Order: sequence, then structure tokens, then C-alpha cells
Amino acid sequence: MKVSEYVKAKSLDEAYELLIENKKNYIIAGGAWIKLSIKTAEKFISLEDLNLGKIVVSDSYIEIGALTTLRQIETNEVIKKLYDGILSQAVSNIMGINIRNIATLGGSVMGKFSFSDIFPVLEVLETKLVFHKQGEVALVDFLSNPKFDKDILVKIRIKNQKGKGFFKKVATTPLDFSILNIACSKANNLIKISVGSTPYIAKPCLLAMNYINSVKTINEETITKCSNYILEEVKFSNNNRGSKEYREELAKVYVARGIKQVINYEG
Repeated sequence: MKVSEYVKAKSLDEAYELLIENKKNYIIAGGAWIKLSIKTAEKFISLEDLNLGKIVVSDSYIEIGALTTLRQIETNEVIKKLYDGILSQAVSNIMGINIRNIATLGGSVMGKFSFSDIFPVLEVLETKLVFHKQGEVALVDFLSNPKFDKDILVKIRIKNQKGKGFFKKVATTPLDFSILNIACSKANNLIKISVGSTPYIAKPCLLAMNYINSVKTINEETITKCSNYILEEVKFSNNNRGSKEYREELAKVYVARGIKQVINYEG
């Protein structure tokens, strides 16, 4: 990788001005995944002096600064209890501790990596992204719109509420990228489902969610039907980690298991 200059921004405004002055200027977070997306850069802009590496908990929200490391998230006691700790669990499956001590949540989110174990979990939680210029943005809008690539993620805001959660990563070894990942949640009597690494980026399963939240009784028959809806709305394909057919079978099995795990929660 070729980089001409490394700059430590003194403010978010300065970082933003540097970012937009050249299309080859980039914000650098932990840098763990930088080689996966950038080959050459004019300037790397560091936010390390801007105090964005904190987790702030209130009765309403859990706010995670963009430079918070994955290891901080994994070990935070409040996040470990949120929806059965599905975010901590997802993070704990990412590489080894040495990488999690470097990689940040902001870098992981802004990279929009299709193999991300974080996105399916964030999609089944009440999650908003907070940007420097564009303010609070729904996660689904961020994932579908490239305009946010030239803004700065400041923090991620998750609603602090009780809920039941399920997360599953399928990989050849614990240090491999996912063949498939799935998250389910239940809060306020609503079930949410997201499937990722298909090998495309995670997406909420709207047809499946609308169906399972509309039935009067959740049983084996309705769970099976819900799992089959996944195949209608989620795009599966082949890559060097797994085949389309294998991913489809995994999705049906683990979505069914996820629903069974979360339906026992009354909330």
C-alpha cells in the first residue's frame, strides 16, 4: 500500500475538510482491514485525538464511539447483557484478541464488508448511526447509499432495552471469515431476522419478519414456512468459502433455531 501523508486531525471539522478535499483521502480507524479496501491513498486522516473511543450508557441508549475497539465491545458488561450479549458474541468471533484490540467498530462499519459478523446483529437491534455532517441515519439507509462514504461516523447508538437474541456464525475455523451469519431478536413482541455473508452484505429479512410477526401461533409449521421465506428474499451465491446450496440450507436451519430461541421471551 502506498500512502503519501498521515495527518492527525485536531477536530471533526478539520478531518471532514481534509476528507472531502481529495477523493484519495481516507479516514483511518484501527487500520485492521484497510488493505482489503484501499490500495493507494494521498492522505490517511487519523481521529485518534478526538476522544471517539468511549462507550456511554444511559437508560435510553448505549452509544459506542467510532474508535471503540472490538475488544472493548466484547468485554463491556452492559453490552454483554444486551439481548443475551449477541453483539459481544458476534465480536468475539472476529479473528483473535490481537486483531480485536486494534480493529474499531467505526472502521468495521464504514468498510461495508460483506463478510461482517457485526451487521446482522446491528440490524436486529434498534440501531442508528450518527455522522458528523448528516446526523442520525438508519443503518439500512447507510448500507444502501454510497453518499456516507464522504462523511465521518462519530458513534453508533443502540436502544438500551430488554430483549432476547440469537447469533450464529458458520465458518471453517474460528479465525476464518463467515460462510454465513445470522441474527434474530425479539423485543416489544416483535421478531427481527437478518442474514449475512451470503456472500453479500447482511440484510433484514422483511418477508420472513412480516410473516412470523403476523401469525397467531408460532409452531414448527410456521417456523418452517418463515425459514422458507428467507430463500425467496435473500440472495445466495457461491464463493471460495461455500456454495449457494450450502448457504441456503444453513440459513433455513439457523433461522429456525434462532426463532425458537427468541420466542420464549415475553417482551
